[in-house]
Amino acid sequence: MNTQQWCVLDAYSMQYQNDFSLFLKLRGEEILSGGRMVLSFMGRRTSDPTTEESCYHWELLAHALMSMVSEGLIEEEKVDSFNAPYYAPCPEELKLEVEKVGSFIIDRLEAFEIDWDGGVDEDVNNTLGALSRGQRVAKTIRAVVESMVAHHFGNHILDELFRRYAQMVGDYLSKTQAKYINLVISVIIKD
Repeated sequence: MNTQQWCVLDAYSMQYQNDFSLFLKLRGEEILSGGRMVLSFMGRRTSDPTTEESCYHWELLAHALMSMVSEGLIEEEKVDSFNAPYYAPCPEELKLEVEKVGSFIIDRLEAFEIDWDGGVDEDVNNTLGALSRGQRVAKTIRAVVESMVAHHFGNHILDELFRRYAQMVGDYLSKTQAKYINLVISVIIKD
């Protein structure tokens, strides 16, 4: 990774720390003595934020955007200036912020693997099952970033972008069993 990429990662990490600490502080003021809170996050297993498990789905979206650049459908400068505000913490980062704020005791912290496509069999006769694996992932990611993409690039690229993305994800999933890491933490307010 180059220096600029590390600066972006550091900025995202600091923003995560600030936002999550504020969230915990405010929840600590609201929750009654003995109260519990359970939170679920997209995360990663390791402290390295560049692992494939935590960011490769975004890399594929970048490839889809760059394929549109190569065909003159969007400007490269637009892609270069686009950042999705996504940060997937590792368990140690969650623990550190909870301990730093000091309002809660960690009761439990677990990591679960979830198939990128939700693990739905393609031969199932329902709406999700009728879609290819790549299409299911593309619909999920589109639900998360569509408004940001539309604001930055315009609505006119959405269908083509996510068609390409679905194809790329489908190709990737045909070669690997990609998993998201979901972190679930249960905390209890200190008395």
